[in-house]
Amino acid sequence: MDAPSPAGTSPVAPLAPRMDLLRFATAGSVDDGKSTLIGRLLYDSKAIFADQLEAVERTSRDRGEDYTNLALLTDGLRAEREQGITIDVAYRYFATPRRKFIIADTPGHVQYTRNMVTGASTADLAIVLVDARHGLTEQSRRHIFLATLLQVPHVVLAVNKMDLVRYDAAVFERITAQSSAFAAKLHIGDLTFIPISALLGDNVVVRSANMPWYEGPSLLHHLEHVHIASDRNLIDVRFPVQHLLRPHQATDPALHDYRGYAGMMAGGVIRPGDDVMHLPSGFTTTVRSVEAAGRPVPEAFPPMSVTLRLDDDMDISRGDMICRSHNRPSVTQDIEVMVCWMADDRPLTPRSRLIVKHTSRTVKAIVKNLHYRIDVNTLHRDESAGRLGLNDVGRVALRLTQPIFCDPYSRNRLTGAMILIDEATNATVGAAMITGG
Repeated sequence: MDAPSPAGTSPVAPLAPRMDLLRFATAGSVDDGKSTLIGRLLYDSKAIFADQLEAVERTSRDRGEDYTNLALLTDGLRAEREQGITIDVAYRYFATPRRKFIIADTPGHVQYTRNMVTGASTADLAIVLVDARHGLTEQSRRHIFLATLLQVPHVVLAVNKMDLVRYDAAVFERITAQSSAFAAKLHIGDLTFIPISALLGDNVVVRSANMPWYEGPSLLHHLEHVHIASDRNLIDVRFPVQHLLRPHQATDPALHDYRGYAGMMAGGVIRPGDDVMHLPSGFTTTVRSVEAAGRPVPEAFPPMSVTLRLDDDMDISRGDMICRSHNRPSVTQDIEVMVCWMADDRPLTPRSRLIVKHTSRTVKAIVKNLHYRIDVNTLHRDESAGRLGLNDVGRVALRLTQPIFCDPYSRNRLTGAMILIDEATNATVGAAMITGG
């Protein structure tokens, strides 16, 4: 970070206009065409270099394929290319004149469900692909459920391989009806259906003449125009402190008494002059200035990384929270969470000991109770389950050694999420969404 500017020495910088950013993840059953779809988006939007395309064409020829396999643009691991499947989460970036995109291409195999959770956890939108020949499968239902569990605000169900069913409108309508019936059991805020052919490009970037019965937008048009500005919580001010800035080595005398608190905005809007409260002390103060990259800015909002300067010197350290005095997060050591278990070498059981990483705060925890395990295919709750194994999802009660400052995941995906870490190995073993304290 650049050396901070003392208050009053430079004018407040206006927020520079910036292009909107959409994070989206792809999911679906094996061979539903996720990697091919991403490759098609990159190819048709001119987001790949000539040498990348040449490498894909060469690999396609070496594999005896008579077409350019665009899935190879995202399947980067050797095992993925050899087996023709996606194993790891592949992140790709591209932009159009309207919006920038970060894509998480997630695996379809059941054993890689944890990778799908990782890719979708920060997504604004999820694309669940369904093979038009097979309809809604158990794995498709699994991914729709996980997208809703992670509360991805927007879900697109892309019915792929329409070319293999002769672009039959009845097939699309049948799958739409199946999916709508399943989605009615869940809480999906925005569900959109689009028929496509990722291999041939139908309805991916431009509208297809092969499906005149479809009156909606192409997939890329929908991605460019879906409204995400209101998805983030701009009401509840939440600023988890990550670092205290004291530039002792600065040569400028004006910076001798500089004290700033750096972190990423997790909710709400903070402006200079706002009254705020520090947790856990409960002391109140006023925001003197808000700085980004060493320059004052008029306001901060998610997901900006900023430095706050306060009028009063306070004992603030990493893991503390700055909020409004009249709008505070829960301060608790007992929480209820939905857990996606990711460890294949140890199950989660009552009395399991873990390390919890919540925003910038790290504490130890013990599992008090396992209420139930969810069958993600049928949505049945198994209250007799005594453990969660790899890729299992269940509701768990945790007791923490220190309080955390949290909100329900349904209200704030940043202050409502946790990472579970193995005490012995320091490996990530689970992801958790807070349902209550």
